[in-house]
This record gives sequence, C-alpha cells and structure tokens, in this order.
Amino acid sequence: MRRTIACLGSLHLVSAKVYFSEAFDEGWENRWTLSKWKESDGTAGKWAASAGKWFGDEKVHSGLQTAEDSRFFGISAGFDSFSNEGKEFIVQYQAKYENEVECGGGYVKIGPKMSDPTTFGDPTPYNIMFGPDKCGSSKRTHLIFSYKGKNVLKKSDLPYKQDELGTSHIYRLTLKPDNTVSVAIDDEVIYEGSLKKDWEMLQPAEIADPEDKKPSDWVDDSMMDDPDSKKPADWVDEKRIVDKEAKKPDDWDDEEDGEWEAPMKDNPEYKGEWHVKRIANPAYKGVWAAKMIPNPDFVDDDQLYRYSDFGFIGFDLWQVKGGTIFDNIIITDDKAAAEDFTKRWKELRDIEKAKKKEEEESKKKLSESMGGGEDDDDDDDDADDDAEV
Repeated sequence: MRRTIACLGSLHLVSAKVYFSEAFDEGWENRWTLSKWKESDGTAGKWAASAGKWFGDEKVHSGLQTAEDSRFFGISAGFDSFSNEGKEFIVQYQAKYENEVECGGGYVKIGPKMSDPTTFGDPTPYNIMFGPDKCGSSKRTHLIFSYKGKNVLKKSDLPYKQDELGTSHIYRLTLKPDNTVSVAIDDEVIYEGSLKKDWEMLQPAEIADPEDKKPSDWVDDSMMDDPDSKKPADWVDEKRIVDKEAKKPDDWDDEEDGEWEAPMKDNPEYKGEWHVKRIANPAYKGVWAAKMIPNPDFVDDDQLYRYSDFGFIGFDLWQVKGGTIFDNIIITDDKAAAEDFTKRWKELRDIEKAKKKEEEESKKKLSESMGGGEDDDDDDDDADDDAEV
C-alpha cells in the first residue's frame, strides 16, 4: 500500500513521524468519507479517480478528481489525533487543473477530529486552510489559521501559481515552533515569515493614545496660497462674449419673435480660470498623529503555531469548472518524508511537460500541413486560371 511510507531511511525516521499520507491507490474509497452537507439541495459534486490527460502510468498517477461542473465538493479523511506542539508541522499535496476553474478553490482544510465526517462542509471548524483559490480576476494562494475561534487571513495575499493547465503543482506548508511559516510551491519557497507579524492573530502591542489631542495651533496644510500672487490686470476670464458682428435678421419681427439679442461666441482673448499660485507652507508641521502607548489589551502568545488536535484533512470546495486532480498528500513533522513525495511530483511533472510539448508540436505540424494543402489548392486554381487565359 502506498498510503504510508514504509522505508525512507530507517534510523533517520526514528523520532520523525508521518501522520497521514495518501496516493489514492487501491482502496482509497475506504479511507475517505464523502460529505453529505450539500446532498439535500442537489449541489453536491461527484468525485472520481483519474490521472488526467497527461500521465505516465495511469494506475500510479491517478488522483482524486472533481468530476462535475458548478458543484460543491466535500470529502475528508481522518487519522489518529496529534498535536504539533514542539515540532514542525508539514502538509503537502499536489493539485492539477485539467480545466480553467473560472471560479473555485483547490485548497485543503486540516482540523481537529470530527465526530461525523459526513457533515463536513463550510461550517466545520478547522485549524488551517491552505491552497489556491480563484474567482475571475481575483486569485491567490490561501493560508488561513484559526486562532481562538476566529479564522485569520494573511494580511497580504500569497501569489497564485495554478494558471498552467494539465500539469501538476505541489504545495507545501511548514509551520514551526518559533511561530514562523514557510510556503513552497513547485519546490520553490515563495514566502517565509512570522505568524505574529503577518497575521492579525494578536491585539496590537501599541495603540494610539486616546487622550492625545492635536494642538489647536497645529498646521497640517503643506501648501498655501502665495500672498504675493496677484491676478494680472489684463487677465481675461470671460469664456464667452457677445458676437458684435452679428446682425439682426431682416425678417426679424420684434412683436412676434421678441426682442432680438446678439448671440454669444467663444472669447478669443480667454486665458482660462485664474488660480493663485501655491507655495510651500513655512508653518507646516507635518501630518499629526497621536502618540503610541502600550495596549492594555495586548497579550503575547509564543504558541500561536500550536494546535492541540489535528485529526482530519479534507477538501471543501466550490468549482464552476471541475476536473481538478489532487494527489500525493502527506502530513508529517519530517522534511525528508515530504521530499519523497516531492520526487514523485517531479517525475510526473517531467512526463506531463514532455507529453504537453509533444501534443503542441503535433498540433503545429498538423496546422502547417493543412496550411500547406490550402496553398497547394490556391496554386492549382492559379494554374487553371492561367490555362483558361
């Protein structure tokens, strides 16, 4: 069974542990539980095993695929509960978009043990949500941590890397006991940072002093009117003037048509609206801000990273266009174990890219061949025309 790693270097793994792994080989249906959360309203999508369009060995490279369009997809797998206290937490998985998803996610949720996995869905509490998400032009790689019952998004989005269709991408999240986080996509680190700095999990250590008031003589206008700036005496600011050359029509009847008035025309002397010159304000003191003081509500927490219970991993997704294939999932505290799965991804990626290139070249040759045939037909037509002449 490929579900667990049997041997990855013997002695090195004495203290390391693989908490969960899945390659969707034989019997995967018995290890995963379908969600019934959207079953009653008819929007629950079907899952299927598939290797997609490009693969090497179909049996080896098959994963779990969202098999319908415009559906909610829910499925989860449980494992023995554990805490990540005092050790690294690594979750890694593959995602391959066979179709342009248009609007939908490809992320995983990892959380505490569920009493009834069939209820898994959007309301289900989780510890971490990680992976790609897109809707129209809005796209990002999600990384959400739950803290004291609140799901906290990263202050700035991680880049979206799922644009290429038909080839697998690999996502790895590493959460460390020093409250730092690392994210790698396709074996390239795209983010390294701190839970304390990049997620608003804690109250700010300092706040603006509510008792501090801006002085009444504080000048916060950086520019001012130049007192020496005067509008020139010959400045013309009338945009329209009476056309003095206009004449009352000979057939104008004042009694019937009313009193005649000369029409207006653009003033050729008009110089535009005059504005006083602006200069730097010598009294400007800058933008005022209240002084910062220690936040009485701030409570530090050096165990932001810690979760007492991890017991499930699942996919809770909405997709306009299905066809996404997930594979080679691993949850571990050992980087070497994750690297073994990364090697599988690299082998598959090379196969996918080679087959994609082969298909593109074949299409190009076919297009050139068809184009050449059309040229030949044109030449034949020209020859016929010449014969007729």
